[in-house]
Amino acid sequence: EVQLVESGGGLVQPGGSLRLSCAASGFTFAMSPMTWVRQAPGKGLERVSFINSRGDTQTYADSVLGRFTISRDDSKNMLYLQMDGLNPEDTAVYYCVRSGSNDPLGQGTQVTVSS
Repeated sequence: EVQLVESGGGLVQPGGSLRLSCAASGFTFAMSPMTWVRQAPGKGLERVSFINSRGDTQTYADSVLGRFTISRDDSKNMLYLQMDGLNPEDTAVYYCVRSGSNDPLGQGTQVTVSS
């Protein structure tokens, strides 16, 4: 059974930083491209960042480019999202997903950016 457990969210002031983590199990993580998505209140899912299985290709939504960094540690089956320069528009529930899969979303981790 595929399991993706997100953590690391919280309340942060504008300009602050957070590091999200995603613990993966139930599939061959090292062979899986991964994506972070988010859902802001009242809005649909937005793809935030992608990383390929080798970890040598990353892409970012224009809204986070230059502020967010995706990474992975295949030895630990972990996916990360370093978020710097946070602003209120980044407020959302963040999920990690296997790229191209139809897996149900995990519980996500709430990120709230507010002064």
